[in-house]
Amino acid sequence: MLWLPFGQYEFLVEHWMKIGTYAAPFLLFGVLAMRDQHATRPLHADFKVLSVGLLVAYILHQYEEHWIDFFGNHYAFLGYINGLFARLGGCEARSPCPLTPAAIFVINTSLVWLVGVLAIWRAPSHLFPALAMAGIVVVNAVAHIAPAVLRQEYNPGLLTALVLFIPAGLFFYRQVVRVDARYKKQAAISVIWAVLAHVLMVGGMLLANLLTLIPESVYFLVLIAWSCVPLLLFRGTEGEPVGGCSQ
Repeated sequence: MLWLPFGQYEFLVEHWMKIGTYAAPFLLFGVLAMRDQHATRPLHADFKVLSVGLLVAYILHQYEEHWIDFFGNHYAFLGYINGLFARLGGCEARSPCPLTPAAIFVINTSLVWLVGVLAIWRAPSHLFPALAMAGIVVVNAVAHIAPAVLRQEYNPGLLTALVLFIPAGLFFYRQVVRVDARYKKQAAISVIWAVLAHVLMVGGMLLANLLTLIPESVYFLVLIAWSCVPLLLFRGTEGEPVGGCSQ
């Protein structure tokens, strides 16, 4: 979806994470510069600012995961995941292995960038997209931490999952629920949405690229459609959360 207007598919598939990294400081500067001087909420309770923070945290995670990891390896996640599948199912004998550069590109620009943009756009009047973004952050952190504990080894993205994802995701949930306890249900459903997003991400990848039961393009369309679901949920509850500002 990102590359259609530009016709630069190969370039973006290879370099999308670099574009995100360079854009991150401008995102932060932009949201702070455009913040209403008369805003009634402090920064730590401004849900539009916090939504930008979640997206920037994920962009930094993508830097470690898909560009340069903790040990200085470039594009390490692709080889790491396909290496796991090679050990588990012998995908080296198949062509291709399940995770492809195109899949990485669409996964990250749909389930992360698209959801993040929707979260920033809709906050604070419609918070479910931002809660969904927090859900992706927390669930993905678990997806990095659990195998690291089980295998007793580093995986690309683990450091930012520990240092950024857990604090940022839990802080966002805490702030929303503290300001308005009615959002507890939405917070729980956002975690379910994020878990299902990971199921679709892995399951679709296997169906498309390992079992070759569906075209990879169909898999990509499913990811994009699922990324838009938060925009449609809980629209009837629009309105900025009520309650006192968190201190």
